[in-house]
Amino acid sequence: MPERTLSYFVSDVHLGLDVKDKAGREKRFVDFLDSVPAERTEAIYLMGDIWDFWYEYRDVVPRGYVRVFASLLSLKDRGVKIFFFQGNHDIWTYSYFGEMGFVKLKQPYVRTIGSKVFCLGHGDGLGPGMRSYKVMRWIFHNHFLQTLFSGLHPWFAFRLGQGWSKSSRLAKSKEYIFRGKDEPLYKWAESFQEGRPSGSRVDYFIFGHYHTSVDMPVDKGGRLLILKDWMDSSPYMVYDSAADEMVVEK
Repeated sequence: MPERTLSYFVSDVHLGLDVKDKAGREKRFVDFLDSVPAERTEAIYLMGDIWDFWYEYRDVVPRGYVRVFASLLSLKDRGVKIFFFQGNHDIWTYSYFGEMGFVKLKQPYVRTIGSKVFCLGHGDGLGPGMRSYKVMRWIFHNHFLQTLFSGLHPWFAFRLGQGWSKSSRLAKSKEYIFRGKDEPLYKWAESFQEGRPSGSRVDYFIFGHYHTSVDMPVDKGGRLLILKDWMDSSPYMVYDSAADEMVVEK
C-alpha cells in the first residue's frame, strides 16, 4: 500500500452558475476528482464557493450535482479525507455534507502537513477595511436571519439566491487585480504571521475568493497562494509531503 502523501486544494468552481459553459465546468470538476490518485492522497480541501449558490433546508437540499457527490464519496470511501470551507456563495451548508462524512473547517484554519505549516480558508473578510462587505458577511452568517430565510418556500428562495449570485458574479466579469502588499489579505497574513509563536510560523497561506491567481512571498515569512476560479480553466494545487513540494496547476 503506497503512502498517502498528497494534499489537494481547490476553490471557486461555482457549480450551477449559468455563465459560460455551466455543464462543461461541472464535467471538468468531476474529471479532476476522478483523476486524483486515491491510494496516494491524504486529503482534498474544498476552499469555498465550490457551489455558486447552496441553501440547505432541514429536509431539502439543492437538486443535481449527482456526479460531483459520487466522485467525492468514491474518494472518501477509498480513504481520502474531504474537508470543506464555506465560501461567501455556499455559506448555507449545515448537516448534509457532514452526513456524507465531509468535515467542515472554519477559517483561518492552521494545520501541519508533512513538515510544513498551512493556514487555510476561503479568504473573504480577512484583513483591515472592507466594512460594507463584512456587514453583508455578518448578515449572511446570522443564525436568526438564516432562520427567517428558511421560512421562504424553496422555489422562491432558490430563484432569489441564484438571481443575486448570478448578478454578483456578472458584475465582476473582469479579473480582479490583486494589489500585492496593499491588499487587506496580504496585510492580514503579515499580522497573523507576526503573532505566531517561534517555531510555528506558517509556510503556506492558501485561499480562494479573489478569482485570480496569486503566488507571492510574505515579508514576515511564508508564501501566499490564491487559487483562481474555474470559469476558464481547472486550477488546483497539490502538496506532496514526501517530496516537500507544492505544485500549482493553472
